[in-house]
Amino acid sequence: MKIAKPESQGFDASRLARIDAFLQDRYVDSGKLPNAQLLVGRNGEIVHFANLGAAREGGKTIDESSLFRIASMTKPVTSIAFMMLVEEGKVAVDTPVHHVIPEFKGLGVYNGGGAGVPFQTKPTGEPMRMVDLLRHTSGLTYSFQNRSNVDAAYREGKIENWHGNLDLDQFVAALGQIPLEFSPGEAWNYSVSTDVLGAVVQRVSGLPLAEFFRTRIFAPLKMDDTFFDVPADKIDRLTDCYTFVPGKGRVMYDRGAESAWSRAPRLVSGGGGLVSTSLDYHRFCRMCLNGGELDGARIVGRKTIELMTQNHLPGGSDLSRMSKSLFSEAANAGTGFGLGFAVNIDVARSMIPGSVGEYYWGGMFSTAFFIDPVERLTMVFMTQMSPSNVYPIRRELKTMIYSALT
Repeated sequence: MKIAKPESQGFDASRLARIDAFLQDRYVDSGKLPNAQLLVGRNGEIVHFANLGAAREGGKTIDESSLFRIASMTKPVTSIAFMMLVEEGKVAVDTPVHHVIPEFKGLGVYNGGGAGVPFQTKPTGEPMRMVDLLRHTSGLTYSFQNRSNVDAAYREGKIENWHGNLDLDQFVAALGQIPLEFSPGEAWNYSVSTDVLGAVVQRVSGLPLAEFFRTRIFAPLKMDDTFFDVPADKIDRLTDCYTFVPGKGRVMYDRGAESAWSRAPRLVSGGGGLVSTSLDYHRFCRMCLNGGELDGARIVGRKTIELMTQNHLPGGSDLSRMSKSLFSEAANAGTGFGLGFAVNIDVARSMIPGSVGEYYWGGMFSTAFFIDPVERLTMVFMTQMSPSNVYPIRRELKTMIYSALT
């Protein structure tokens, strides 16, 4: 790994260094996080790379080879995969979902029932289209939302269990039996939409989703450490993963040495299943920043990236007005949503430094990335603590990184 001098890319090195001290003191030494890895890049060059904390209990410090569960940072990869098929003319952004997923034909909107009572539904105002999956306006939800009879049905059916009884085809069939929470396009809700999009990629391409990712995205980008299940010869690099329990603090969720990610999932999750490294995900970010190409490998076209990173919420709205979600990987104020990414549409309303057009997302284990095409700036942050809204670390990091620009 080559690290450029920060000054050569317009950074104050001392201001970048104080981020490490902040992370060490506020989060690692305090025990709030098990570790913290930060990669900052500009113009494709890595200018800062910090490793803090242990990879496993009582083990060595994390390093550039450490593997992290990136959860919903899988979603942009799945969205890119779908847009590759759009470029090939095999599907379109406005294609009705039921044209590829016939299990969704006639799917209605919740109008009563549940909790042991048969669901009542009403017709959707508009058909669910692929754009609704990409921007989370589909009417689908997540079982962990815990706010409706619809997400209760997801929990009862255990349909999001990666190592359960359902494969991807059976997963969409199960969803086709549960009403939508709202008519597609009428609201925004963080959901299994991108998992459904993974099923679309699988069916349209004719390849298993993991195989499509490996051959069409990861191999060309030389992302050799990104996968749905960790190979046996790399499992020693997988970090421990924790969750926050009120009153107890940080408790073990998944040990790296005996991880659920060490075996292939039955339900391959395009919404949250990948393991990766900071260096691999940095290559994905560089590809996006370069307009779809990296080191001679073109994944998508420049205009496709431009389309994906515009705000696609109806009427130019933002999440503060459209979101029904109790949880997402984005702050709502000043945030729009593109085709697979949150998009900054109003820096002042976000109340932290940034640029209009910056796009980003994160994962439930507190991982995060952002890409700023105005400043040619990228960040990848890795740790392993869920849920991702326990601490404001993403906003703090973003503020400190922008403050280091000269």
